[in-house]
Amino acid sequence: MARMIHTMIRVLDEARSLAFYDQAFGLKVVERLDFETFTLIYLANAETGFELELTVNKGRVDPYNLGDGYGHLAVSVTDVNAEHARLEAAGLAPRKLVDFAPGGDVIARFFFIADPDGYQIEVLQRAGRYQ
Repeated sequence: MARMIHTMIRVLDEARSLAFYDQAFGLKVVERLDFETFTLIYLANAETGFELELTVNKGRVDPYNLGDGYGHLAVSVTDVNAEHARLEAAGLAPRKLVDFAPGGDVIARFFFIADPDGYQIEVLQRAGRYQ
């Protein structure tokens, strides 16, 4: 059976992205592979073995076009209200908290936040299927 181990996104400014992912989600560099034309940076925290791979293409100056194919990354937290307040206090501009109740009962409580390159990240209350 396959096990998911990482996802990759391309970022423009390495330092800015590393600072965001550390401050927002406690993701630290676990490995950095530097090549002539690009750098791969793997980020993780103690909560999961899943990693976020940042690819930095050297010499790139134009922002990436995220197009209409990218959806979002998702993370779960034990207290979504506290995380929202913490990220707001840090000036990271999380969007409003949402109670998702398509059938009348709330099945998810979440908010979205954008990273420095515009990638959307869903932050969900850890409950039900969103562990």
